[in-house]
Amino acid sequence: MTLIQNDAAFIDASSVRAWLNDEAEIALLDVREAGQFGEGHPFFAVPLPYSRLEIDAPRLVPRPDTRIVLLDDGEGIAVHAARRLRALGYTNISILRDGTPGWLAAGYTLFKGVNLPSKTFGELVEHAHGTPHLSPEELAALIKEGQAHALFDGRTPDEHRKMTIPGAVSVPNGELAYRIGTLVADPTTPIVIHCAGRTRSIIGAQTLRNLGVLNPVIALENGTQGWALAGLKLEHGSERRYPDVLNEAAVADAQARAVKLAARFHVATFDASAAQEWLADSHRATFLIDVRTPEEFARDGLPNAIHAPGGQLVQATDQTIGVRRARVLLVDYDGVRAPVIATWLVQLGFEAALIDARNATSLHVDKQIASPQSSLPLLDAAALREAATGHVLLLDLRSSAAYKREHAAGAHWSIRPLLAKTLASLKAEPGDTLLLFADEPAVAGIAATDLRELGFTSLYLAASGVDTWREAGLALASTPDVPADAERIDYLFFVHDRHDGNLQAARDYLDWETGLIAQCAPDELAVFRIDAPATESPGQ
Repeated sequence: MTLIQNDAAFIDASSVRAWLNDEAEIALLDVREAGQFGEGHPFFAVPLPYSRLEIDAPRLVPRPDTRIVLLDDGEGIAVHAARRLRALGYTNISILRDGTPGWLAAGYTLFKGVNLPSKTFGELVEHAHGTPHLSPEELAALIKEGQAHALFDGRTPDEHRKMTIPGAVSVPNGELAYRIGTLVADPTTPIVIHCAGRTRSIIGAQTLRNLGVLNPVIALENGTQGWALAGLKLEHGSERRYPDVLNEAAVADAQARAVKLAARFHVATFDASAAQEWLADSHRATFLIDVRTPEEFARDGLPNAIHAPGGQLVQATDQTIGVRRARVLLVDYDGVRAPVIATWLVQLGFEAALIDARNATSLHVDKQIASPQSSLPLLDAAALREAATGHVLLLDLRSSAAYKREHAAGAHWSIRPLLAKTLASLKAEPGDTLLLFADEPAVAGIAATDLRELGFTSLYLAASGVDTWREAGLALASTPDVPADAERIDYLFFVHDRHDGNLQAARDYLDWETGLIAQCAPDELAVFRIDAPATESPGQ
């Protein structure tokens, strides 16, 4: 049932559930902030926080007439979001009546955490394939005894640097298939893949097993969290990574295996004409994605392609592809990485195809929705020094974690959904001058849209944020207890505390991850199309 109110179409939870199960494309967008989203949301909800709405919407939902449903906590942020999206050009927007409370009232589950489809998928893959694993204690014994093995960290280099299993080499999952023959020449050497928890360990190990590599391939059970829970010491600051130079014979072998794997999942390679047909289809969303490393994409990536390293694309699909049942066209540069990632996307429920990079250069991608540009005047260090002598209200729009560590003395933390409340508490008047701090000018730019509607027109932005304030020689402050935890709607404690030495948080997270399948309803699991062969490949 749909009700039109204040120019917004409100739709009940049962109707949204029906839409999620029909054959048409849909974007279920949760416009709450990260901390709120992670405490409970529908299984297929995509995070699009109001603080970044106009910035990320064009990337997540590229077609203006895509069927969109917005949800919040029933407090009205979705109504504001609907107005902003209409201003960008989106035309088919509804709002979930009563937000997440309405979803619960209809008898549907709200899931904690992030990247729900990808995380659940990892658990299903392990169940379907019986992906072998070893415990932290078993790996520690293997290392202590000096037994031959290769240990790879399937996460991003930044995550690896923060903490890893001692001796592990950073090889993000999207690079494993491409580089494994260069990294491990002896087919008898056991290969162990780890991450911080479970998903990327499982998917990384199963990637190599699906390719049919001859080595025994094993996932480390529960990753770095399991290692810490076993009382073992993690390594911090590692700079180990895969070598840039590849063994050509090993790459040729990987290409042959990738061709066979892609055929198993019916992943087609399009010519430029067929690919352009997908991109030009006015009734379907097609995401053109480059899954290589950031350095490669920066060097020669297509201007209108989306960059998403392959391992992260599988791990956090909802952060790149915001439309359920969308098409995905992967640009293939080497005959390995894109085909392998495509096989995972097919199993995640997407329609996926490839295009050779040489043919992709002729593609035209019509960018129908443009992200807004900030028009706020920028203040350099000299201007900040002068401004600081007058009556200026300082608003810090960076993350609450960054604010707590360090901010301009006298600045108040806020975030776009809380601006009206923050300014009211400060007894700010529309004639006041506001100086904003942000890590991205665009974040301040879209916040300024709301501030102007509240009557504030004298708005300025510190050119390089807090760095400009520091350059001006002005005082900085640290407030470990401000903002209070209850106000930090941008921060999900459930996810972050497990990496900061909180062992109980790690236990809770792992229990959550292993319990995901049991929480899902049949229609939530039906999207996945996992194919496990009757027999595994040689050496497995």
